[in-house]
Parts: sequence; structure tokens; C-alpha cells
Amino acid sequence: MTTTDPVSTVEAGLGLTPGTRHGRAYWAVVDCWNVVRRTLLNYRRQPLAILWVLGFPIVSVLLYGFVFGSAMRVPGGGDYREFLMPGMFATTMAFGFMNTATTVVTDVRKGVVDRFRSMPMAPSAVTTGRGVADLLVACAELTILAVTALAIGWTSDGGPAATVLAFGLLLLLRFALIWVGVWAGLVLPNAEAAGALYAVIFPLTMVSSVYVAPSLMPSWLAPAAAWNPISSTVTATRELFGNPGAGGGSWVEQNAVLMAFVWPLAITAVFLPLAVRRFQRLSR
Repeated sequence: MTTTDPVSTVEAGLGLTPGTRHGRAYWAVVDCWNVVRRTLLNYRRQPLAILWVLGFPIVSVLLYGFVFGSAMRVPGGGDYREFLMPGMFATTMAFGFMNTATTVVTDVRKGVVDRFRSMPMAPSAVTTGRGVADLLVACAELTILAVTALAIGWTSDGGPAATVLAFGLLLLLRFALIWVGVWAGLVLPNAEAAGALYAVIFPLTMVSSVYVAPSLMPSWLAPAAAWNPISSTVTATRELFGNPGAGGGSWVEQNAVLMAFVWPLAITAVFLPLAVRRFQRLSR
């Protein structure tokens, strides 16, 4: 009876020649893919978890679009559901960091991360694999949410290039928040504490341009909403999608596309090193 070498299987799956000698970069890619594969297999074996991850955005769209939407006003006029959808895309990306934190803290407390660290694998594979897996899940979330949006009448009038750029900015926001989730998962004591992050992300999404334009908020609250990193992504995607409610009176709203790049890069520059440093300190 013949057995299949798992390393050779991964090599073949990546289009590489099995059995040859490779450097550190090669093994970093292979180990990263193994972590990604493990994460995706966990989703397949826990269908309720994936149903929650993919079903929550749909329920949110139906709730805010049809239940609360009739009472909402869009500055300058326009359909509220078209105003809402870019906000829902960004909200879904923002809430995803809670799943990252919960998964990381669970792996740490169950000793999974220690097992990874004891194996002859690239040290970067644990964090990069987590990031790649979360981006793949984010792509699935955006796809399902976009199909739902089209079904309720939302459209993108910005053209193919602008539409692709808008979804790219949404994934950039998710990429930045992945490292916030990884760092939080390495710092928090248990999964229950990770669930409490809802108390942080919920006000952050509410005090933004997701559901209401900052110009309609009280004067003392509007600047905080306008300078919210989530607001920059929301306003930028509205502009790129050609949806109502894009732009505003403040500088940050008028330069939303620029800030939709700046904020995620700044968040990544802060939390990626923090996450790597915390990961390196786990065994100390």
C-alpha cells in the first residue's frame, strides 16, 4: 500500500515540483497554506459558524434596509438602500475582526499555537496564514452581501474599475483589522473576553457614516463620525459606486478615497508589529 506525502500534496497543489530543495521563502508559503487549509477545514466542520459569519450580513441588510430604512433621510436625496449598502459592506468587514480575535484566543488557550511553535515550520506562517484565511472568508462575505444587495435593488454606477477599487478598499480595511484581531486574540484571556469586543466595535460603527450622514448628527458628534476610519471607507466606496450620500463638508469627507488608504495602512503599521511582538513573547 502506498502512502501520500502531505508535503508533496501541498507542493503539487501550489503548482511546485515535489521533492526538490527549497529555501525559507518556499517553506513559508507552504506552511502558510497549511494554516489556511486548517482554518478553512474548521469552517467546513462547523457549519453553524460559517452560517453565522455569512448570514449575519444578510439579516443586517434586511433589518436596516426595510425595517428602519423608511425613517431614514439621505442628504441631497436618493434611495436609502443605495446609501446603506456601502455602509453594510464596511460594517461586515469591521465586525470580522471579532471572529479573528475569537479564533486566535481559542487556539492560544487550547495549546494549538504552542504546537505550531514546536513544529519545524516558518514562524511567520501562523500569522500570515490567519490573515490569508480571513481575507478569503471576507471575499465570501462580500460576494454574498453583493448578491443580496443586487437582489434588493442596489447598483453600482461607478463603472467596472471604480467598482473593483471600492471592493479593494473594503478588503484593505478588513486586512488592517485582521491584525487588530490577532493582537487582541493574543492579549485577551479567553473567548468570552473576545466576544466582549462587540461593545467596542458596535459604537464605532454606529458613530460613523454607515447609517446616517455626519452632517445630520449633532455638531459635537459630527467630527468624530467624519474622522472615524470606517467612515472614510464608507464614504469612499459610496463615491466609487456612484451611490447617494458620498462626500461632505469636512476635509476628511472630501478626501475620503485618500483616507480610505491612509487609515488602514496606519492601523496595519501599528498593530501588525504589536501582533508579531506579542506572538514572539508567548513562550517567554
